[in-house]
This record gives sequence, C-alpha cells and structure tokens, in this order.
Amino acid sequence: MRRVAPSPKHAHPQGEEILVLDGVFCDEHGDYPAGTFLMNPHGGRPSPRSQTGCTLFVRLRQYPGEDRSRLVEDSRAAEDWRPGLVQGLNVRPLYSHGGYPEQVALVRWEAGTHFQRHTHWGGEEILVLEGEFCDEHSRYPQGTWIRSPHMSQHTPFSETGCLIYVRVGGL
Repeated sequence: MRRVAPSPKHAHPQGEEILVLDGVFCDEHGDYPAGTFLMNPHGGRPSPRSQTGCTLFVRLRQYPGEDRSRLVEDSRAAEDWRPGLVQGLNVRPLYSHGGYPEQVALVRWEAGTHFQRHTHWGGEEILVLEGEFCDEHSRYPQGTWIRSPHMSQHTPFSETGCLIYVRVGGL
C-alpha cells in the first residue's frame, strides 16, 4: 500500500494491478475513487497522480500476456455481488482470465462464517480490508497481507466479519 504523489510517465513491464483503498487516484485515463480496481496491461506507460491524496494496493509484474486489455471495475456496485460457496459469504468477482489460472475478487464474510479446509492450486494472496480474517494458523486484522504458496491449505473463518481482497492462482 502506498500514498501517491505525482509521478512522471513510466513503464510497467508485465502490467500492474491497482485497488484504490481511499482517496481518488488519477492517471491519463481518468479519476478513480476508493473501491476502483484497475488492471493495466504490459506495455502501458501510466502517469499516476492524485489531487487530494490516496492509498493504493499495487501489484507490479503480475499481469503478463500481450492479449490482456485494460480493465476498470467499480467494486462498490451492489448488483455485482454474488452468494459465496457457503452461507455468510458474498463474492464480488473483479477479474478472471480463461487462459491463465487466476481469479481476483472481494469476499465479504459475515460474523461467525466458517469455510471448509481447501487447497490453493497456484497459491493465494489476501489483503484484509475490514474486520478480522482467521484460520488455524493465525488471526489477521485489517491491513494484513497474506501470501500463501502453491498447494497451501487452510480452514478460514471470521468471528467478527471481514472484507478481503483475494487473488487465487498465478502466483
């Protein structure tokens, strides 16, 4: 996560992935408020800035492939949330690509929700945006970033409820 100051045009080989956490992020294409998810493909030369300041979660060199296009999603759109695999989970898909083994989503956990033990083919990354996410390994409060390797396993739950940004596969 980082605060954004004006930056000259620069390259991002293999693209970049951005989630605007607060404030308004700007580039040569427009202004993006908190909750905006952007993916800029390989070969882009962004000119990032912010008039009022912003905090971003940024992943660089995580979007390879010449066949990928620029993506902008407003994750706050209520109609795009779907029921999860267990009661108490709601999922807002942000990105998936059939040719690559990866999916990005927001997942809202209601208090007291438990999920079955599972394995992450291709690994998993989680950023806890609100509340507290837990598994048998630890408790992860807001602001925690977790990166688990290929074939890692866990049994997640949330006693208090939480909102997580999750990327599965392609790590």
